[in-house]
Amino acid sequence: MSSGDSKVLFKMKFDNVLSEINGFGKFQVMIVLIQSLSRMTLPCHFLLNNFIAAVPSHRCDLSALDDEGVFGNLTQEQRLTVSIPVQEDGTPSSCKMFPEPQFHLLSNSNDSDLATVPCQNGWVYDNSTFKSTLATEWDLVCDRKGMNKATATIFFIGVMCGAPLFGFLSDRFGRRAMLMVAYLSTMVFAFTSAFSTSYVMFCIMRFFTGVTLSGISIISIVLSVEWFDIQYRTFAGVIVSLDWTGGNMLLSSIAYFVNDWRWLTIAVTSPLVLAVITWWWLPESARWLLANGEKEKAHFYLEKCAKMNNRSNCMAEITPQTLTNAVRVKDEDRKYGFVDLVRTPNIRKLAICTGILWYGVAFTYYGISLNITGFGMNVYFTQFIYAAIELPGKIMVYYFLNKFGRKPGQVGTLLLTGACVFINIFVPQGLWVFRTIVGLFGKGLSEASFTIMFLYTTELYPTVVRQNGVGYSSFVGRLGVSIAPLIALLDDVWELLPAVIYALVAVGTGLVALLLPETLNVRLPEFIEDIDRPRAELDGESGNPLKQADENRNENGTVEVT
Repeated sequence: MSSGDSKVLFKMKFDNVLSEINGFGKFQVMIVLIQSLSRMTLPCHFLLNNFIAAVPSHRCDLSALDDEGVFGNLTQEQRLTVSIPVQEDGTPSSCKMFPEPQFHLLSNSNDSDLATVPCQNGWVYDNSTFKSTLATEWDLVCDRKGMNKATATIFFIGVMCGAPLFGFLSDRFGRRAMLMVAYLSTMVFAFTSAFSTSYVMFCIMRFFTGVTLSGISIISIVLSVEWFDIQYRTFAGVIVSLDWTGGNMLLSSIAYFVNDWRWLTIAVTSPLVLAVITWWWLPESARWLLANGEKEKAHFYLEKCAKMNNRSNCMAEITPQTLTNAVRVKDEDRKYGFVDLVRTPNIRKLAICTGILWYGVAFTYYGISLNITGFGMNVYFTQFIYAAIELPGKIMVYYFLNKFGRKPGQVGTLLLTGACVFINIFVPQGLWVFRTIVGLFGKGLSEASFTIMFLYTTELYPTVVRQNGVGYSSFVGRLGVSIAPLIALLDDVWELLPAVIYALVAVGTGLVALLLPETLNVRLPEFIEDIDRPRAELDGESGNPLKQADENRNENGTVEVT
């Protein structure tokens, strides 16, 4: 056996060790449960704008005219009639008023030819649903409504910037340490944003909150998956994604009882206090420790895993010294980076396709998720149903992926998501029950496409550039998320234009996914050169890593790592 082949086997044998000490036992369950506290805050913040940036019904403030005695003994309804024009649906205009009271309208209701001006003295808001929002705090309505939408974009730009930053830091200083940094910094920035005294201060704090929340997002998923063996990684990816569903449902429940934007921000951030406490029981990634020469610490955590999973006898033959070579790859001196994503034609094609995939999936998902007022139902109930529909969707995704594969799942969910959005374009607002049902199917399918995308992308990239590939794809995806809220402003051009754009992007992205290869039951590529070879050849050459674990067991039931 050549030296290069030997080192590849050493890399494979770390998974064999993990399988021997039970790669899906109490230890792994503990890791998932501990991190669920922090991961449930992610959807609470990512979708927080549905509530803190909500725009309640509003009209021009007429109190200045009332103080001048202009209205005399007119009733409130009559004051509105002579001061504010009526919209097509019969309600008072939200942004316009008459320059002078039009008393003749009390006997003649035709105001179509009368001049109007923007609200001169601010607005009066309906506080029956929301006590306070960003819109009511800083009058982010009418000509300033773009500033309200921009708060979501600024937050997601922060998330976009945080992904490569924390990806680099967690590779350099470890998953566990940087997770604590993300916890503490998120609490600082989020709590500070809740006490913002100006719009600019709030935007700055939300930007940095997005940066640090991105750290929690990418580090927690990697730390969890790195402790699961090969057989259970698909299952682990789906289970960890359920934290998002739980947090989504939690957001709607908290928002129902806390209808002030400042206190709501504090409430959805508070679980991180418990996350900081439970962090002390969280292990470091043994893979990362071995890759960075920390063999003693890696052995310590593997012993803890074996003990908790009742497999202590399996560690008898495994010492820190035998773990030294467990994660070596073929070329120790070769350093890989983002530039390697364009080194060969095939990996360039892969990078382009996954970038488009992440952009389209994220753009469509958040375009739907950040629009929960268009179905004629209570905003809290709509948010809760949107969250609940994700649960059966993710369960079905797990079984679908194992039976039919990643590619048909990715393509199918995106095409069907676009179809649901298209259907609702032609359904009248009055048929809110049907619109809601179709909307829920679209939301569930968009979430399913998101879940598949994470797993699919991880399996497509070679091991040597996998984190770079996922990091690059995530960066492009966050760009789509940043733009999605602003598309809603195009309803001023044409009311249906945002929905048409969301639908077209979903369908177009689904067609691009057809260009990607299938990864079901195919060995993951190790090196960039593997991308240029047929996957069937790649899979047949290596054999099954799980079977290798059985073959490497000695008579005492332990695994030899030499």
